[in-house]
Amino acid sequence: MATELAVLNAENMAPNQKGIQVTERALKRIRVAMAKEGVSPVEGGLRLGIQGGGCSGLSYNIRFDTQPRERDRIFQFDDIRVFVDPKSFLYLHGMVLDYEETLMRQGFNFINPHSTKSCGCGSSFSA
Repeated sequence: MATELAVLNAENMAPNQKGIQVTERALKRIRVAMAKEGVSPVEGGLRLGIQGGGCSGLSYNIRFDTQPRERDRIFQFDDIRVFVDPKSFLYLHGMVLDYEETLMRQGFNFINPHSTKSCGCGSSFSA
């Protein structure tokens, strides 16, 4: 089980590091959404993954889960846990999860060093 303790600011992102990184902006948004959905940070967390499909071949998957699965890698960021299954970790290690809120776009942004091509919406990629 891996544990990540560093919290990044958007200016301090290091996508080449192993593991998963989450910016402070993303952590704030995750906390708000978890409270709204009634997900306990003690037992549950945010699940990041990939699945086949999308414009570029692979799509990002982000949702809340009530508990980690047996083979998940678990990353701890203060009071927030992030779960990643072993298959998804092959494509997501070294990535940074950020949250962007502008007049044109609002949502999570996957900054993935393994992405060789992505679609315009940013929710799918090729590796």
